This record gives sequence, structure tokens and C-alpha cells, in this order.
Amino acid sequence: MSIQFEIMHKDIAGRVGRLTVGDKRIRTPALLPVVNPHIQIIPPAGMAAMGIEGLITNAYIFSKSADFREEALSRGLHSVLGFDGLIMTDSGSFQLSVYGSVDTTNETTISFQRDIGSDIWVPLDIPTHPDAPRETVEADLAVTMSRLREAKELFGDDAPLAGPVQGGLYPDLRERAGRETSELGFAFCPIGAVVPLLEGYRYKELVRSVIAARKGLSSAACVHLFGAGHPSMFALAVAMGCDIFDSAAYALYAREGRYITPSGTLKLAEISELPCACSVCRSHTADELRSAPDKERLLAYHNLAVTQAEISRIRLSIQEGTLWDLVDERCRSHPRLLDGYRELLKHAHFLERSDRATKRRFFYRGDESCSRTEVIKFQEMIPRIQLGKRSLILCGGPRPQEFDDVLELRPPFGAVPTELSETAPMGQSEVPEWDDAMLASAFAGVDALLSANPDTDVTFSTTPDLLDLIRRRFPAAQVIS
Repeated sequence: MSIQFEIMHKDIAGRVGRLTVGDKRIRTPALLPVVNPHIQIIPPAGMAAMGIEGLITNAYIFSKSADFREEALSRGLHSVLGFDGLIMTDSGSFQLSVYGSVDTTNETTISFQRDIGSDIWVPLDIPTHPDAPRETVEADLAVTMSRLREAKELFGDDAPLAGPVQGGLYPDLRERAGRETSELGFAFCPIGAVVPLLEGYRYKELVRSVIAARKGLSSAACVHLFGAGHPSMFALAVAMGCDIFDSAAYALYAREGRYITPSGTLKLAEISELPCACSVCRSHTADELRSAPDKERLLAYHNLAVTQAEISRIRLSIQEGTLWDLVDERCRSHPRLLDGYRELLKHAHFLERSDRATKRRFFYRGDESCSRTEVIKFQEMIPRIQLGKRSLILCGGPRPQEFDDVLELRPPFGAVPTELSETAPMGQSEVPEWDDAMLASAFAGVDALLSANPDTDVTFSTTPDLLDLIRRRFPAAQVIS
């Protein structure tokens, strides 16, 4: 019952794919809602009716439960939960992170997950707190890797084992852990111990940790971001290459009277309107939902519906090639998310390797757009452009005829040969009036072009408002207006 991951569409480092484990298959990106057998606000059958294809539950809770242990062993996990889709089980590492110890071993918890019919088994990794000192992180990582090797030796290469990637806030340790996990043959790789970062809105550090792990992992691995469940950060995480999320936020927030939206969370007690199209919000007013006897259940349904809708929106944006637009929109809902977005752009050269060649559009949304993968992809291609002796770069000015090559300044990309002006991404770009950031990016592209063609005499044809700027920026070139 090996794990197989097939990639269907790509955008940035995000993928729309199919994860297959035995006879179970789910579409990715996907959310696996956390289900506790003792507390089921939404029964798994109700989740299936909402389009949920997989869920996650805790094998350690089942193993210690007087109510469910023997039933799970005799009937199987799918029968007990009433869910026919994919079920992943955690090993007890969550309890280890909260309480410091668990009454089980690596072999025991994996054997139990196998015996109750779980579809994906997780070894007992050590979820080191992000703020732990390096010596602690290294020691815990050594234990985790030892347990991953033990799991492979005991249960075989075909066992549906997950390979958690640890390493704290140390990029070199995260990258090394990802590389070693892939070398061991794990095709499903959760990135662990990030919940404290999510709870603290430490998105910049989250991005550094995930990107480091992704650099080590095989590009064919299905990547699970443990404990990520709020839709406002899904687009950012998918852009980094995360395929699976899990969380109990839909239920925990409902218990606290918190109303999830794609861009944040509202307090139900304080809102006058329900800005959502789900069945709960269209059949209740805000006052009716607040006073409903089953308010918690209804709010959980809403929270899960909003989360699922965001997953679908992300899948569509990947297929259309507009994931950058969604990331930009979502990350402007909170200052710390914007920090994470800007950190992600610092790794655009790494992301560009995975990005698609053509997209539906390039929509300029401000300074950050100058660092997007489409700009990098074009500017890396610039040295391949060979110019004749005399070349003209049009910057909005007249077009004389006596030149070997004619190019057009297309901020934020650079100078584009007219033959390429309708190709991606320039031909699909939607750019407003030029600003300083996009001009600076375009001029960097021109610098690369001139460096690749040192024997070419370049003339700029520009409008009067850019005349002085271009003369200062390119003093050796001729400028006409």
C-alpha cells in the first residue's frame, strides 16, 4: 500500500495533484480536518457530504481510549468513524509536544496505526519547539531520523509511512532533514513543529523553515504542513510547495464563538452581517446564529465550508496561473502575513525553478510584483538576446527606422524585442502607470542586456518626462525624445 503522488498542474511551487494510498485518492491541495472520536461536532459522514476527501485523527488517543481502542482494532478505523475516504493518523507527537512525554514507542504506535487500518502512518518524531537552542534541535532531530530509519526497516519500503521533517528554525538542519528523509524513500513528508510559529503569527520564520525543508526534499514528495488550518495563510503555504494541511481550527474556533473568513477571524458576538454564501450563513441572520441552540455546530459547519472554499479557490488559481495574485491579496490581510509574503519573494530564484513557463496574466500589484518569478524568469533569459550594431529601446518616444533591432521597455521586465512583445509574461501583463519600483526593475533588465551585448550602440527613444531619468541612468547611451 505505497504512497503515490501525481502532479497535474503547477504555479510558483504550488501543485494541483492526486495523492493515492492503496485504494484511497484525494485531490491536492487538501485539508484534512482533525477528528477526535470523543468530540465530534461535525461527524465524518457530514464532512464527506461537504466534499472532504480525507481526515486526520490521533492514533495515540485511540490507543489509550477505553471507549474506542478495542472497537478500532476489531472493526477498523474507517468503520468506527463512519468515513470511507483517506484517514491519516498522528503518532502521539502532538501530545509529546504539549506534555513532554507519551506512554508509547515508535514501533508500538506504528504497529497500532497499521492494525486499526489507518491509510497513512506517522512515526513518533520529536516536535522540537522552534525556540529551542541548536544543541537541543540537533539532538531531537537525530532521534527523529533514527526513528524514520527504524520505521522503514521494520515495516518496509511499501508501508504507507509519512516522513516528518524537523529542524527548528535552523535552515541548514531543515534542509538536511528534508534531504535525508527523501533519500530514505519517503514520498509523504510533513513539515513539523510549526504550530508555535502559526500561533505567534511568525510567518517570516515559517517561510524560512518551509523553504529550507523544500530545498532538501524531493520535488516529487507530497508535502504536509502540520497544524496549519486557517485559510488566510493557505495561499502563502501552497506557493511554497505545501500540498496538505490539517487542523481542528474549524471546531476550536466555533467553540470560542469565532467566525472564520478567508482573510481572518471575526467574533460572532460583534458582527451584524454574515458575509458568506454557505448554507449556514444564508439560512441565518447574525442574531439568529448567535442565539441558535446548536450555535457551535452551525459555526463549525461555516468554518469548515469557508476553509474548503479557499482550498478550491487555490486549486483554480494554480490551474489558471494566478496564484501570485491570490497570495498578494491574502497576505495583505495582516501585517505579519505581509512579512511572510516579502520573505517568500526573497526566495523567488528558488521558486522560479518550479514555476510554469506561461500564465494567464501578470497583474502588477505594487513593489512586490517586481520580485515575482515571472520577472526573474525573463531577466535570466536576457543574456540570450543577441543585438546588432545599432539598437533602439522604445520608452514611449518616436520610432526612427535606421536601427538593426528595436526593443520596447516593458517594466518591470526590461527591454523586450518587438518579436517577443506578445509572448508570456509580457504579452499577458496588466501594468498601470509606471512607478519608481517597476522602472528600477526594468532598468536592471536593461543593464543585463547591455552587459550581454557590449559592442552594441544603444539609443533610447523616450517621452520628455523620462528624458532626464534615462540620461542619468544610462549616461553612455544616446537619448532622443
